[in-house]
Amino acid sequence: MFRPSFVACIVSLLLVAVGAAQDKKAPADEALFNGKNLDGWKVTDFGGEGEVRVEEGQVIMRMGQPLTGITFADGSKIPTDNFEITLQAMKRKGDDFFCGLTFPVRDSHASFVVGGWAGTVVGLSSINGLDASENETTQYEKLESNKWHAIRVRVANGRIECWLNDKQMVDVELENNRISTRIEVDPCKPLGVCCYNTEAGLKDIKLRRLPAAK
Repeated sequence: MFRPSFVACIVSLLLVAVGAAQDKKAPADEALFNGKNLDGWKVTDFGGEGEVRVEEGQVIMRMGQPLTGITFADGSKIPTDNFEITLQAMKRKGDDFFCGLTFPVRDSHASFVVGGWAGTVVGLSSINGLDASENETTQYEKLESNKWHAIRVRVANGRIECWLNDKQMVDVELENNRISTRIEVDPCKPLGVCCYNTEAGLKDIKLRRLPAAK
């Protein structure tokens, strides 16, 4: 038989362990899109943008001339470091980028471009003045239409990292690199998503705040 004092000691240790595990659990995701309407967002004023509507839990961005997008309305709520943005994006029509995700990077911004330049280029715009089609992040992917693609961007630990469908596409150090956006997507700042001569769908747009590196 276990003595009561021994049992109490074991229970106490288990409670401490559970508490420690809870303290170390992953940060919670914050939903930035409610799946019902564009509350918290605005249609990006590019001039020539297509219609934007919410239908069946997704944002539908009609083809623009050439750009259509949405921009988060209250930029003060978006961190500039130690965060992740995730979303699902779909190319519905067209042959150019269906997801240009513009996001803060400390005192600047960058864009993760998916499906650009005739539909296959994936990369970061811009690094030292070179866009996603001509810098060290340039990659080529066959991207199916009418299929959801998982997008993830992380700014943390002095780096920008980006993933497409769990494949890492970008890993860039901030030190000694000048990060910027192309002027065409500046209306998306500080956080926005746009498409170019393409009809696109978006859903599950989320923010995760990450602990600062010690």
